[in-house]
Amino acid sequence: MARQRQYKSPVRRNSALPQQPVARNPSKTRLLDAALHLIRAKGYAATAVDEICHQAGVTKGSFFHHFKSKDDLALAAVAHWRAMTEGFFAAAPYHAAQDPLVRLLGYLDFRAAILTGELADYTCLLGTLVQETYATHPAIRAACEMALSAHIAELTRDIESAKSLYASAAPWSAESVGDFMQAVLQGSFIFAKAEQSPVVVRENLEHLRRYLRLLFHSDSHSQPKKEDRRQPALDSDAIEKSRRQIAAHPKPMEETEAGPEAELEPEEEYDTRHSHYTD
Repeated sequence: MARQRQYKSPVRRNSALPQQPVARNPSKTRLLDAALHLIRAKGYAATAVDEICHQAGVTKGSFFHHFKSKDDLALAAVAHWRAMTEGFFAAAPYHAAQDPLVRLLGYLDFRAAILTGELADYTCLLGTLVQETYATHPAIRAACEMALSAHIAELTRDIESAKSLYASAAPWSAESVGDFMQAVLQGSFIFAKAEQSPVVVRENLEHLRRYLRLLFHSDSHSQPKKEDRRQPALDSDAIEKSRRQIAAHPKPMEETEAGPEAELEPEEEYDTRHSHYTD
């Protein structure tokens, strides 16, 4: 019996994403993996079907056997990306921590650790696709939105747990923090493409880490009571002690001898021409 040739994904070996096992339809999986890489590297509009077929090592006839169109491939690529990344992040080591805040910070560390290889190896397919197709391909936009929301929902569970522990009185919602975290990542990927470097992504992840620490500070969201806004009441004994101290010390000479008719030194007239706060 002839030995079946093992399928090798066109995703680069130094890519942060895991390598896929042998699939039921190897040619279809090769096309999907090729689409993931090429769309992230060149964009959706600039990626041609012929180029995807060449990258996957299949014929154009094979392409149209599996997909009705390029848009059909894009929808399948989003589902393929979602399945890969969900498994990838689910197996990440930060989930082992008991404290939900530690898990959130570990997620950021994990994100920083996978910024390896070329831009197409660590940037997001969903962000790249939705930037190009949000106004012209509603089905692709909707698929990207669903996949992004699913990832945010996973983060939101830990955010909600951390909020209960550290910031239960905070006015913000866990969902809004999840959206913010994803917005920082997607925006950082845009800058990484502009600068051709992951440095800005790492720096922004560090800023996001600082922000989360401040956000979950246990004392930062406590609601002050009404009486806290007033001056603190003085102790009656302290008041009496102060009175005795004042009575024991005579008033200064200029205060005791000068009567109400004493001439006051005229105040210096304020010249508005020298003011820095003129209208």
